[in-house]
Parts: sequence; structure tokens; C-alpha cells
Amino acid sequence: MPIVNRIADFHKDLTAWRHELHAHPETAFEEKRTSEFVAKRLQEFGIEVHRGLAGTGVVGTLRGNAPGPRAIALRADMDALHIHEQNGVDYASQNAGRMHACGHDGHTTMLLGAARYLAETRNFAGTVHFVFQPAEENEGGGRVMVEDGLFEKFPVEAVFGMHNWPGMQAGKFALRAGPMMASFDIFEIIVTGKGTHAALPHLGIDPVVAAAQIATGLQTITSRSLAPLDSAVVSVTQIHGGDTWNVIPDEVVLRGTTRSFKPELQDAIEAGIRRVAEGVATAMGASVKIRYERRYPATVNTAAEAETAATTASEVVGEGNVDRDLTPTMGSEDFAFMLQAKPGAYVFIGNGKNGAGLHNAHYDFNDEILPVGASYWARLVERVLAKRA
Repeated sequence: MPIVNRIADFHKDLTAWRHELHAHPETAFEEKRTSEFVAKRLQEFGIEVHRGLAGTGVVGTLRGNAPGPRAIALRADMDALHIHEQNGVDYASQNAGRMHACGHDGHTTMLLGAARYLAETRNFAGTVHFVFQPAEENEGGGRVMVEDGLFEKFPVEAVFGMHNWPGMQAGKFALRAGPMMASFDIFEIIVTGKGTHAALPHLGIDPVVAAAQIATGLQTITSRSLAPLDSAVVSVTQIHGGDTWNVIPDEVVLRGTTRSFKPELQDAIEAGIRRVAEGVATAMGASVKIRYERRYPATVNTAAEAETAATTASEVVGEGNVDRDLTPTMGSEDFAFMLQAKPGAYVFIGNGKNGAGLHNAHYDFNDEILPVGASYWARLVERVLAKRA
């Protein structure tokens, strides 16, 4: 059962929708135009539309042509990134400093394509909710939708998500049961010393040297404080301090991110950051103020739903084109909040091997996979909510 013929028939429409979304990117919780576009398409398909969850979120509800108590949710993210696009395509971003550099324009389009097909055929029993989520990038729109009552207003037995993956051949899918993507936490360490003239360092307490040693010391958390077989990352991504060449400043700020797959590792990493930062600062006569914030939990697929997703994908692209044992990635996803609330599965769809990577100013979604992803969604609904003989 390859790509759905009817979906292939409106491939040009899918491409036009994707280009329209790409040209008008909107970032976290500002997706007003995008939300309006999605709602309008769903209404044109005859799908019941609910708006307002997480501010700009949209949920479309469709019932099959056979009765049934079962319901599932399919989720796509809608937001863009604060990146200045460097592509020369005629549908390039018209919003300066904002760009669909992660393919959420394609994700939204593929789910709209499935919604159109399913609204025409309704060849299933029960209910499907099409969830269009804002603010996946950094701001946790998935968490906000859940907190706003997503699954109370739209009860489901399972929820499914999908993301494109550059570097994976188009026409392939990949997933795994269990941890699929890592948790995402952030930290900030403010190192306070005593500023002085750079020629007279003995009269001050140098926060630059202390911050440098803290940054180096943090790397020992994963190499010396965690078990070698536990995957984790601690990355210092920002260092801010000082204003001129000949002044040792009073303060330096370190910021960064940590990634892991287990809550107990998050606990150990946070404790390690505090231990290293406080220990180094004390040894050098400085002081530290530490902020550690847990942003996204790990994205963990439940076994039964992962198997359903893999089987569906194999029907669309062939068993040989589905990797059921993907190596987990240290990237993160706020779909994790939905998977904490409900069973479900998250899959990667290949975006091709020749384009730029995610979050790159030269990235672009591959329009050739739009009907592949839409067909996966459609077949997933027809499989999970199959009519009884």
C-alpha cells in the first residue's frame, strides 16, 4: 500500500501550502497568520475547528463514517526560528530574521494533506484530532497545550508525532520503542568576583579565570560523575563578561544546556553543575549564583504505538525503508509532554541527503516527501481506527 493516490493527486496543492507557510514564518506564540491559515483549510475540508489552546494552537476534529468510541491525536508543530534565511527561492521568508529552518512548514502541510484526504473518505471508525501546536522551539508549546486541557477537551487513547530528518534518504522512516530523543535542560551560572585594573590582578578576584575553570570542570560531569554507558551531554554555549581590554570585570555569566534520557541523570547533572561551580568559585575566592531550569523531558515512545507506527510506515514505503531501531538523538522535542500524558510514538521521515541540516539558514523542506508524510498519517488513522468487519 504505497503513497495514497488521492494525496498524490493534490501534491501541487500541498507544495503551494508549504511555500505559503514558508514565506510567512512566525515564531513561538506569535503564529497568528499560520493559525488562521490552518483553521481556514480545515474548515474548507468540513472539519470541526477549535482554536485558542496555547494561544495560537488549532485542533481539528473529524469523525469517521462508522461509529466508534476510540480516538487518537496527530500532532504537527507550526512555529519558525529566529534565523535570517539565506535561500534564494521565490518563497523565501518575507519576515526578516524569521525562518522555517526546521521544517515545521512541511509538518503542518503534511498533516493538512492527511486531514483533507480523511475528510473526503472518512474510512475509519471513531475520531481523529489534528493537533497543530505552536512554540515547539524552546518555549514548550506542547506543555502549554497539555496544561490548557488538550486531552481533557479532546480525549484520546494515543498521540502520534513526526519530524523530518535531513541526511536520511527521502522515502525512509526511522523510530524506536523507548527513548527517542533526549531531555533538554538549561543552566546559567553568574560568577561574581572583584573587578580591578588588568595590570593589578592581585587587587581583585578574577571572575574570568574562575568562569574558565568552571567551564572546563563541567566537562568532568559526564566523563567522571556518570556511568560510562549512560548517555548525557553538558555544553557551555555562552560566556559573557567584561567591556574593555584593560579591566578585569566584576562578573562573568556562563550559560548552557544539558541532555540526557533519564530523570535520575537530570538530577545528577544538576547536582554536578552546582558542585563544580560552587567548588571552583570557593577555591578562587569568588561566588556563584546558579539557575537550572528543566525545559523538555525525554521523548519516549511506548512499545505498542511504536510498533503500530513502524508497521504503518512500512506499508507506505516498504519494510526495507523503515529503521525500527534508530539510535536515539541528543536533540529534544516538546512532543515529550504529550507522550508523558498519553501513550504514543514519534517518527522521523527522511528529508534527503543533499540539503542543509536543521536550524541552518540554508535549510529547506523537501517538497517531494509531502505526499509520503501525508500518506503515513492517513494510513495510520485507517489502521488504528479500522472499521470492524
